Amino acid sequence: MIPYIYSRAELHCLLQAAQKESHCCKLEPGTLRALLLLLYGAGLRISEALRLTLTDADLEQRLLIIRETKFYKTRLVPLGADLSQALTIYLDARFKAQHPSPPEAFLLLTRHSLPVSVQLAEDTFKRLCRRVGVRRKDASRFVPRLHDLRHTFAVHRLTACYREGGDVQRLLPQLATYLGHVDIDSTQRYLTLTPELLSQASNRFEQYAAPGGVL
Repeated sequence: MIPYIYSRAELHCLLQAAQKESHCCKLEPGTLRALLLLLYGAGLRISEALRLTLTDADLEQRLLIIRETKFYKTRLVPLGADLSQALTIYLDARFKAQHPSPPEAFLLLTRHSLPVSVQLAEDTFKRLCRRVGVRRKDASRFVPRLHDLRHTFAVHRLTACYREGGDVQRLLPQLATYLGHVDIDSTQRYLTLTPELLSQASNRFEQYAAPGGVL
């Protein structure tokens, strides 16, 4: 299945709409928005985000502890200032909603303080996409998925590296570690070739091909 890479405009619409999600939803608006931010802003797998506990989120150090991941390894995920602030705001709202707060409690909970299941998260996201009109424009019968936010994180990060003139070859192993992949090949399979990424890569190749160019 070819991943759907969300545009920045689509991400903005989804995050804005998540804040206004209907009260009949089992997820509070802040919880849904926090989930989207964890998948896109930190590149987490859905299962990793839903398993996070309060003690796994060290916002003072701007770190997430991802325990026993897909390959049975624990890794540290650094957070940017914006994501760290957004999670701090979410935790304040979580406390005001009087959800259980022992260290081992799940970070993301339903309105009734129950763990969020993968099925609930995916169903809620599909409804959100329909509401804001986010849909595939190709012939694929598959709708944009929640997991595609992780793919989008990887593609956007690589595109930004090209645009900023960064060292792409140095970024790839760092990105593999950040995503919790066992090798760079796994990360490269994540990188769907979008028009923007193709343009940035082509520009970099032209600079390299020019006399005296450096990749």
